[in-house]
Amino acid sequence: MFAGHFGLAAAVKAKTPEVPLWALMLGTQLLDVAFVPLFIAGIETIEPVEGGGYGAHLIHADYTHSLLCALLVTIIAGLLAAKRWGKKGGLVFGSIVFSHWLLDLVVHRADLPLLPGNAGNFPVLGLGMWKYPYMTIAMEAVLITAGIIMYKRSVAFSADNTVRGKPLRLAAIAAMSVFLAAALAADVLGIG
Repeated sequence: MFAGHFGLAAAVKAKTPEVPLWALMLGTQLLDVAFVPLFIAGIETIEPVEGGGYGAHLIHADYTHSLLCALLVTIIAGLLAAKRWGKKGGLVFGSIVFSHWLLDLVVHRADLPLLPGNAGNFPVLGLGMWKYPYMTIAMEAVLITAGIIMYKRSVAFSADNTVRGKPLRLAAIAAMSVFLAAALAADVLGIG
């Protein structure tokens, strides 16, 4: 689902020029970034399942992807971003961080706990769109298309409007388009 997360960041950039694109991209993946050290330490795990491609792994991210931890990371990230990019920037950054959990809720099989470590043994959440690869591809394609269109508009309004600036705008738009298409291809092929 990397492409969908990144597509959303590109779309949000169009409406939030004060927050750099790199920060929005990082924000959409912040829960996964936090997952990596816990995965390396063996606290959170990934278990292969039948099928391949989308949802080829059962992710046991019982801390980083619990609803409570996602909310805590969202609040902390939003407050830190507000110090750097103002109140609006902080609110947008926090929202983009939490969007990761919301998009994961839609696509993941039931593997998202409410509380860290699945304390209380509550039912885990996940709507399981990964079971329907074509629907998932379509959703990600919509997100990246919207991201490219909105990013194109933001670049057009913010870039140098001289003859010299046009190649830079086109290069930025082309680079973002290639990046998002490659991310979608990686998701579809199960190599992301």
